[in-house]
Amino acid sequence: MRARDPHEVHRVATPLELLFDLTFVVAVAAAVPELAHAIVENHPIEGLIGFLLVFFGIWWAWMNFTWFASAFDCDDALYRVLTMVQMAGVLVLAAGVAPAFERSDFTTAVAGYVLMRIALVAQWLRVARSVPEYRRNALRYAIPIAAVQLLWILRLALPEPIGIVTFIVLGIIELLIPVWAEQGDMTPWHPHHIAERYGLFTIIVLGESVLATTSAILAARSATGISQELVVVAAAALVLLFSCWWLYFLDSDAPRLAAHRERSFVWGYGHFFVFASLAALGAGIEVTVEAISHEIAASQLLVGYSVAIPFAAFLTARYALYVRIGGQHLARRELIVGEVAMVLAIPLLSMVLGPALVLAAQAGAAAGLVAFKSARLGQVIAGEAVDSRRVSAHREHAPNEGVEGSPFGQGRAPEPSEGEVRSTT
Repeated sequence: MRARDPHEVHRVATPLELLFDLTFVVAVAAAVPELAHAIVENHPIEGLIGFLLVFFGIWWAWMNFTWFASAFDCDDALYRVLTMVQMAGVLVLAAGVAPAFERSDFTTAVAGYVLMRIALVAQWLRVARSVPEYRRNALRYAIPIAAVQLLWILRLALPEPIGIVTFIVLGIIELLIPVWAEQGDMTPWHPHHIAERYGLFTIIVLGESVLATTSAILAARSATGISQELVVVAAAALVLLFSCWWLYFLDSDAPRLAAHRERSFVWGYGHFFVFASLAALGAGIEVTVEAISHEIAASQLLVGYSVAIPFAAFLTARYALYVRIGGQHLARRELIVGEVAMVLAIPLLSMVLGPALVLAAQAGAAAGLVAFKSARLGQVIAGEAVDSRRVSAHREHAPNEGVEGSPFGQGRAPEPSEGEVRSTT
């Protein structure tokens, strides 16, 4: 076991990390249809609570592995075996999703979660033994994580109302462990690698939404055949999900994350809402397909909001994360408020339009946001190009004017201020 260089050039995700991510496809795929089913049956609150509890376990296990691998991935045999154990835990957790939704039985899900976490404890103990400079961090991770897993097991004996409260309490404790462990010298995670890994998980969640939509459309086609509404929903769903991908990847977080490492906790934790909202968006599209194919218990207004609320949550979370890591100068608050208000107003059209056209309107709004934000990004890039040419012209006309204190006697371009970091939100 060794510490990785946080400034390593060309650091990218390894094949093992990509294989590890595939197990989470199964876990997310198990959670999304359960949320859709709850909404269809007109139990949105119960479904949302169950979804958030299950998705927290999925996201938290993935996130802990990702940050650990960014700092200490040595890719030796033992590291690979312990990663395989964590993958087994993900699959067990996925098998426990349905009982957790249907009967509030978290036994299988907790078993898978604990298996993943104990394997991670073993990894941290390896760091404590092999990397002395990070021994303190490693023990601050390993000991509390191991203790909390015992509490997760004991929680299973509690009745449901108390069980939910203790779930929240234990979840908060889990979130606080890295905050405490990283005090002082932070572990050597790589900002560009982390940004890439989060982007890959975003693609996984979007891919699951595509899968859920496709499965629902195929089921509807088998039941009722191809219809105009079904074609509209298929096209609108693709445009909406593609627009979410475009908006997320419009401008990379990596440079800002590298410049503001101290804000990594808010950025990393805040992505829970990005990932959960994108997964829930797939459930909402699945609900829309159900609504046009047969009679359901949910109202048309609820069907519309099953898409609008996740999409609005995604836009809000993405905006907040941009602002937090230094993208304020283009993140005008009135614009994001207007975007969210527009998205949340579209379901009101269900009073005069069917679910398919309401989804199409949402997709049109998403495409419009892509065009608007892309244009703003183009303006920023053009402005930066003009500034660069001005600096070059100044150097040519005043070659002897140096920066005060410079031993070379020649000017150089000033470093951009925090507010000049490019953002598109």
